[in-house]
Amino acid sequence: MHDAPDDTDVDLVAPQRGELRVRSRGERADAVHARRRARRRRGLVVMSAVASVLVVAMVAAYIRLNGNISRLDVSGMLGKDRPTPAGNVASGPLNILLVGSDVRQGDGNESYGDGDWEPGQHSDTNILMHISGDRKSVTMVSIPRDSMVPAPVDCDAEAPVADWEVTQWNQNFNTGGPGCLIRTIEGNTDVFVNHFAVVDFGGFKNMVDALGGVPVCTPTDINDSHAKFTLSAGRHTLDGEQALGYVRTRKSIGDGSDIGRIKRQQAFMASVAQEATKSSLLLRPDKLLRFLDAATQSLTTDPDFGVAAMKDVAESVKGIGVDKIQFVTVPTEAYTGDENRVQWAPAAQDLWEAIRTDRDLSTPKPKPSPTDTEPLTVTPDEIDVEVVNDAGVTGLAKQAVEALQVQGFPSPTSSNGTEVASGVTIEHSPEKADSARTVAAAFPGATLKEVEGMGSQVRVILGSGAPNVVEVPNRIGDEPIPTPTLTATPTISGTIETRKADADICS
Repeated sequence: MHDAPDDTDVDLVAPQRGELRVRSRGERADAVHARRRARRRRGLVVMSAVASVLVVAMVAAYIRLNGNISRLDVSGMLGKDRPTPAGNVASGPLNILLVGSDVRQGDGNESYGDGDWEPGQHSDTNILMHISGDRKSVTMVSIPRDSMVPAPVDCDAEAPVADWEVTQWNQNFNTGGPGCLIRTIEGNTDVFVNHFAVVDFGGFKNMVDALGGVPVCTPTDINDSHAKFTLSAGRHTLDGEQALGYVRTRKSIGDGSDIGRIKRQQAFMASVAQEATKSSLLLRPDKLLRFLDAATQSLTTDPDFGVAAMKDVAESVKGIGVDKIQFVTVPTEAYTGDENRVQWAPAAQDLWEAIRTDRDLSTPKPKPSPTDTEPLTVTPDEIDVEVVNDAGVTGLAKQAVEALQVQGFPSPTSSNGTEVASGVTIEHSPEKADSARTVAAAFPGATLKEVEGMGSQVRVILGSGAPNVVEVPNRIGDEPIPTPTLTATPTISGTIETRKADADICS
């Protein structure tokens, strides 16, 4: 045996022919580094393998979800005189028609009512989902299935609107499917429908089950033989089968109308939105995948509205809270030809105008101002103004006064009224008509009213739906108008009611 030099360590390795091998510290360090490099390489290989598995899993999930969806090209049924689209999936206002079909054939659809009282496939639920252009709000417009509206005869795409005949809404789906519904919506509202999605009974039930059930609240007992559904009064968490019965129940509760059922459906959808938020659905890949798998298995869409497009829409609205989702029903009135049917009320045109122009329902429709055609002849610094608050919103008159003052109105005053009013009325003496026109320029759509004995003062009466102050063309100074923090309670023809998705489910 030889003595090892001072700068070496004895490293006993597997003997070769009875010899003892001696390695230097440098050689040993190189070996250590080599082993570490090997471990890192193995780690990288493992990480690459995991990443590859994840990519394959995501691709497989995408292919599966996309393959679940049935496609239906209805472009040939929409005619050539369609409205001009205002936006698309990527940006701008987006309108998606959501249809709940009452078809009773197919997996999960056979056992829920035999359809004897309403045979065939109809659009049991009709909702136009409007996503605002700034992607800050969503409005869900429910269209009553019993609405009597003009529609193309036999869903003829080339039939001019002037030749359409009044038909019950859900018969259009029975005759021509989603293409006929879209054609009817666009022809009556001039609102462009970008995409559509149809889900049947089975798909609805599976989605509710994938969420783990949805809470509901009913003030009275329900016993509906047509829907084969019973439920005691109070709060309950329903599974898919029960939830379908709940949203379809009509004749055995309330006034038995479709409007009453729509209100329950809206409360249910609000509860779904609340539950998805509470359960952090978007942050739970396993739960989200189960939900999407359930949702897509019974889904029919247009060819351009697949999983990728849905993902883009979801990404664009992910910052919207439930307080920015609202439900509204198309205003209706009794149909003169059949007491069991309804027709759209005049206020419906205001609703469709708001959707068409991407105007929030809390913002009144602008009307031509008396100052649009005649130049203003009196400057703000010559006018004595009083603002009266008859809108029922505390602080609204004071807010208007501040916005007038920065434009040169010298000493506007505010007070609370005792009447119930709507819009803006500007009262003035006959001698102060020109002064009143200058004031009216600050309130788009204001109504001018002559009142004897008013003297030199011009009075502004703010009612429900009153617009906030805008800039007067002949204002004094350039100080910006303060940003309003209050808005008058919206009133559109006095008949449109909205429900926020964050409202209590028992309300």
